[in-house]
Amino acid sequence: MPSAYDLDQVRHANATGRVPVVFVHDPWLLAESWEPWAEVFGQAGFVPLIPAWPEDGGTAAPAAHFAALIGGLARRPALVGHAAGGLVAQILAGRGLACACVAISPAPFRGALTYGRFRHAVANAVGEEEARRLYETYAVQAAGDPWGLDGTAPDRGPLLLVAGEMDRTVPWAAAHASYLWQARNRHHRTEIVELPGRGHSMTVDSGWREVCGTALTFVERFVDP
Repeated sequence: MPSAYDLDQVRHANATGRVPVVFVHDPWLLAESWEPWAEVFGQAGFVPLIPAWPEDGGTAAPAAHFAALIGGLARRPALVGHAAGGLVAQILAGRGLACACVAISPAPFRGALTYGRFRHAVANAVGEEEARRLYETYAVQAAGDPWGLDGTAPDRGPLLLVAGEMDRTVPWAAAHASYLWQARNRHHRTEIVELPGRGHSMTVDSGWREVCGTALTFVERFVDP
């Protein structure tokens, strides 16, 4: 259940009558890491919410947690998520809970394991031919999404995935695999951008304004606050 503080944020958002933006942080960061972003989006006319990640962890629990919070909003929000928060934001968008979504360095969902990642992280001690055979024989190819992430949902809304050129946690191959999954959606725009020189800390490090501006520009293309 959302905390009392989070419910206060919902009441405030509803009182303003403006379009909310719900920021979903990675569990390794504090919700307060979004405060500079909240100020920028607030100045642009949106009403920001920075709810905390639920204490019980996992992926399904946070999705239910944030869905409950969004259910209390009078207007459908835009979602901005980072890392695991980017995955949760996509899950929520796939359930029709967002008017637009930006997933920054999104944690990959199962089924996004490309051959390149398998070769680098799993089959790095064998030859190319054997690595190909192992990948084709044993790697899970995701006949359906176990996280409940529906990329083809007609009410998903426009989606932007943001990758960092120097991101070693969620490299381009992983972000692009998520993009290919989402780009199957025939109802809404799906875009991906790679920011030069940015790493996984791009939402909080000294270059955060560029990343924030990229997210805000995308949301403003589709949503009038």
